[in-house]
Amino acid sequence: MSPYRPRVLVVDDDADLLQLIAMRLSAAGYDVARVASGEQALAQLAVSRPQVVVTDLRMEGMDGMALFDAIHRESPTLPVVILTAHGTIPEAVTATRRGVFSFLTKPFDGKVLLATVAEALRLSSMPAGDAEDWRAEILTRSAAMEAVLAQARRVADSEASVCIRGPSGAGKELLARAIHRASRRAGAPFIAVNCSAIPEGLLESELFGHRKGAFTGAVADRQGLFQAAHGGTLFLDEIGDMPMALQVKLLRALEERVIRPVGASDTAPVNVRIITATHRDLEARIAAGEFREDFYYRLSVVKLEVPPLAARSEDIPLLAGTFLTRAAERYVRPNLVFSPEAMELLISAAWPGNVRQLLNVVERSVVLSSTEIIPASIVRESLDSGAAVLTPLDEARRAFERHYLVRILKATNGNVSRAARLAGRNRTEFYRLLERHALEPAMFKSSASSDTHTA
Repeated sequence: MSPYRPRVLVVDDDADLLQLIAMRLSAAGYDVARVASGEQALAQLAVSRPQVVVTDLRMEGMDGMALFDAIHRESPTLPVVILTAHGTIPEAVTATRRGVFSFLTKPFDGKVLLATVAEALRLSSMPAGDAEDWRAEILTRSAAMEAVLAQARRVADSEASVCIRGPSGAGKELLARAIHRASRRAGAPFIAVNCSAIPEGLLESELFGHRKGAFTGAVADRQGLFQAAHGGTLFLDEIGDMPMALQVKLLRALEERVIRPVGASDTAPVNVRIITATHRDLEARIAAGEFREDFYYRLSVVKLEVPPLAARSEDIPLLAGTFLTRAAERYVRPNLVFSPEAMELLISAAWPGNVRQLLNVVERSVVLSSTEIIPASIVRESLDSGAAVLTPLDEARRAFERHYLVRILKATNGNVSRAARLAGRNRTEFYRLLERHALEPAMFKSSASSDTHTA
């Protein structure tokens, strides 16, 4: 496997300077993507997320600060370095206050640029050479999901409590496991418990353990999950369903780092990192008096939001293909494939059950299909009800038009004919839309092979 090379996106409308910066970064071991405008930069970011962006300030059309603002609306942790020959001290101060990582004046010192990029990488992303085994279970080509993973990788090295939010079936536990694997606690246990699946009367004993005779059926001392996870990570899924009385006891345990087993008079020290997950609106539950505000703030030092599958439909061919391969091996049907019409149906479905539902639909399609090519009729039957389709482009807001095009191009691997058919446009109209957003189909063809993460 080739060594990990951090990716840097360079943006400058001066072709000679663009080539010079790219050459210096490439020579230093970076994987460099270069574009000549802010609009092209946004298109490139939609294809694959770099670890650092280096951009000129003064450019035709979208300038460097406008590009920075656009980047940070979607990827607030992505470091941006701005270069300019027109820099002033007030301009630099304004830029850094708004969150720009660094502001360098041209002509710049090559060593200073390399040092700045290295520092941005060190503080804001995965260390150079760090393998991506930590995210091995998460398959994605989505820029939105990549942004979440970048935040997860950054927070993994800390001891901060993390609350992962998102709909059921979107992959919250997979993200929690990834954070654990990327942390200093990776060699210790990862213990997961679903707070809504354990009866209220047993949950305290499950978490803290109990002493013999503490209640009917307690025939021996029993270690709780806090002690089982000592030195590692305790993942509390569906934390929004935890009873109020137990919230008080858990808050005390987190603050004092000790637990008291049920029926015990003494306490035991614990050393665990807490990661929680919920699909509920905790702020609404606080307002309703069903969730403690102090407990919420203790758990939510860092909040991560896992997007629903419908918001990252470019991941559907990747996920469906992987699930199909696994199911085909299990059922000894190695030649199974989805028909183009079946795949288009999968891409355009609403997916209220998210990735978990997609897995179920793929496996059910494998079981029901009597041919090697799974037709759309089988997929439609497996979906149980009419699948909602993506909004036609002429009904979509202009602000979301580029995201719509990116999702379709990723889902079709840059196949313009299929993409145009999904969008309900002929090829000429579709190319005109692509030009409006500086999108090149070839960018998405290459991303299918080089930018797909299954690591």
